[in-house]
Amino acid sequence: MHDLGRGLSGGEMIMMGGGNPAHIPEVEALWRRRLEEILARPGAMETMLGDYETPRGRPAFLEAMAGFFNRTFGWNLTSDNIAVTIGGQAANFLLFNMLAGPDGLSARKILFPLAPEYIGYASQGVAEGMFTAWKPRIELLGSHEFKYRIDFGEIGPEIAAICLSRPTNPSANLVTDAEMERLAAMASERGIYLMVDAAYGQPFPNVVFKEVKPLWNENIINVFSLSKLGLPGLRTGIVVANEEIIERVAVMNAALVLSTSSVGQVITRPLFESGEITGMCREVIRPFYQARSLQAREWIAQAFDDSLDYHVHVCEGAFFLWLWFRDLPITDRELYERLKARKALIVPGSYFFSGLEEPWRHKQECIRVTYGAKPEALRRGIEILAEEVRRAYGQR
Repeated sequence: MHDLGRGLSGGEMIMMGGGNPAHIPEVEALWRRRLEEILARPGAMETMLGDYETPRGRPAFLEAMAGFFNRTFGWNLTSDNIAVTIGGQAANFLLFNMLAGPDGLSARKILFPLAPEYIGYASQGVAEGMFTAWKPRIELLGSHEFKYRIDFGEIGPEIAAICLSRPTNPSANLVTDAEMERLAAMASERGIYLMVDAAYGQPFPNVVFKEVKPLWNENIINVFSLSKLGLPGLRTGIVVANEEIIERVAVMNAALVLSTSSVGQVITRPLFESGEITGMCREVIRPFYQARSLQAREWIAQAFDDSLDYHVHVCEGAFFLWLWFRDLPITDRELYERLKARKALIVPGSYFFSGLEEPWRHKQECIRVTYGAKPEALRRGIEILAEEVRRAYGQR
């Protein structure tokens, strides 16, 4: 994060790391319109900025979100099933430490069923050893593509919750409906929770390139975010869960930040009520990122020597391409440093395997690249990456 921050502020780096949403003109015009509408309505700006909200969020926003999810997915929610947090990252931190950690003489754990998983989870446990993970199966698809599959195992009594991102950050994997239903059944059978981080998923921002079905029941916790809609600065996360979990989130909010942030709730509420946000995601945001992902994949195919043992995870959503260089003679961290020296930033893959403690060389053979960067910079960055990978393989 330090390097990413310096790269963003310095302006010299080719930013192929991080998950910053792209600046999409049509989306930014929508936010500008909403700000102008708020400023034009007497008292709206003043109450948005000048009044504390409840620890769960604005009542009108909570009602709007419950209605939106019910219309979109056929769920049966009330506003009591919704809580707002200071971003999806904070929501996961609260939930992890609510559900897992020391429990008498033992420790309860969060299970990541499909490693690699989101880098932001790695340091969220306030106690040591809160995370464990299942090692995936690797399915090769053609010469230079692959896909991770869940290798289902047993869920022991130490597991407090199962957690996954859908689509997966970093690999752009989309866990199938059948796999989700199996995980949900395992959670219900054990009396634990299935946490689904939908930061890139349905129904917003809907950067999902295959049709899948989101799930909800009393044992499922869904976490959504406004960030990938183009509003990361507003730090607005949305938790959908049973009433007990929501009440506990509200208590933790009150202790941590006293009140939720109003700005994201005020800007987006009419868009959720009217359904306008759904059209923006379907007609603008998803096509934008899907086109960018296909273009980046073409540039990789052009830049990389076909004889190199490289593989790109099939891109089924999110903002990333996940590259695996099988038997790479150097580590992912060494590759990162070489690229940084040439003013190109990626994210080393080994940081995404939190909870998977067993030695596995694959963890040091992968990197994450975001395709949301400016096209001309991304193309040059991919060329630099290909040059450094060829150089590394040539050192055998």
